Amino acid sequence: MKPRILVIDDDPAIAELVAINLEMAGYDVTQVTDGMKGQALAVQMVPDLIMLDLMLPKVDGFTICQRLRRDERTANVLVLMLTALGQTQDKVEGFNAGADDYLTKPFELEEMLARVRALLRRTDRIPQAAKHTEILSYGPLTLVPERFEILWDQKVIKLTRLEFELLHCLLQRHGQTVSPSEILQEVWGYDPNDDIETIRVHVRHLRTKLEPDPRHPKYIKTVYGAGYCLELPQDQPEDNALESLNASNDI
Repeated sequence: MKPRILVIDDDPAIAELVAINLEMAGYDVTQVTDGMKGQALAVQMVPDLIMLDLMLPKVDGFTICQRLRRDERTANVLVLMLTALGQTQDKVEGFNAGADDYLTKPFELEEMLARVRALLRRTDRIPQAAKHTEILSYGPLTLVPERFEILWDQKVIKLTRLEFELLHCLLQRHGQTVSPSEILQEVWGYDPNDDIETIRVHVRHLRTKLEPDPRHPKYIKTVYGAGYCLELPQDQPEDNALESLNASNDI
């Protein structure tokens, strides 16, 4: 089955250009020009990816993205924001709203297709981790790939797909400094030099969920000029972790 992509953009010329190129690349594409209709259609069809313009009539793309993330039917649908708003703060707001990636207009069609491919590849990456000899548990942390959840200090915490993949990336190199380029390549599937803010936003989100004091992190550390390092304590009774995992499966 072809991956299904929903394009929500009120500029007919851009929407048509995007749709034609996606269809030529082998995707099943649906277009809509209104944010409210786009949200309703997203819930109805649950596409593999939504390409979402931000400057929409009636309801802006930031709000639509937030609503999609709050709805359990669309919470895990990939969202690629397409917009002329290219300032760092705009990108931060987009990622805070729940976007998986952010592409600024005007853009090269090849770059757009590369971003789409990278995003769709990611949907299959993390569940595969359970089939390999990768690190899925260390100290108080256990990853649950099937549900994008973690057991953290015996508590079940739901993460977004990107938060989960970022934490997974850091956990595989526990105690080591991971550079921004490594993170972007592994988590996002590409290596843009100007998207370091992308990582910072998601690191901040992870810290709010894991750190006792996110302003003074003790687990996800910033190594200035070099990247990020995950350092966790080792002492976590295995029986307690297993009990928490079994309890979460019963919910």
